Amino acid sequence: MRWISHIAIAASLCAAANPGAVPAAVLGSTFPDWSEWILRAVTGRKVRHRGATHYLSTWLLLAGFAALLWDWQGWLLWFALGNVIHWFCDALTVSGAPVGWWSDRRVTLFGGRVKTGSMAELAITAGIVALCAVVIYTRRDVPGTFIPFFYRYDRLYRDGLIDGSEWKQHRFDFI
Repeated sequence: MRWISHIAIAASLCAAANPGAVPAAVLGSTFPDWSEWILRAVTGRKVRHRGATHYLSTWLLLAGFAALLWDWQGWLLWFALGNVIHWFCDALTVSGAPVGWWSDRRVTLFGGRVKTGSMAELAITAGIVALCAVVIYTRRDVPGTFIPFFYRYDRLYRDGLIDGSEWKQHRFDFI
């Protein structure tokens, strides 16, 4: 899948769970690809695409470490989960993605029928983003939750936090 799909899926999933960690999830969702460029520049050797930087086991171990032992604001967890999301997106494609260092085989999900840049990729990405948007929209009225999307300008006006001109300016804004 393309980077825009990795970014959109990771950002929408993170926004539904922890909006404050969206930058970490976005960074993690592209990390396996751009870390190959860094390794190539540092070592001077060719790095195989979807090789060591794409191991699912590594990112699951990091996510487990972040969730159970140490994490600050959920950023390390969402960085690791962004990498896991990247792995799942790559595993949907024809060429698949590796699970760990113990095997050279690549895993494909659902037969690896998604081609990079195809309508199937767009449909999967749009479906996940739409589903996450619905989850975020339905949670916007839950007290005590931080959701910086889908502002309720009518409620902000009623509570006296904004004035009438600001309400009129933003009353049809959803995001």
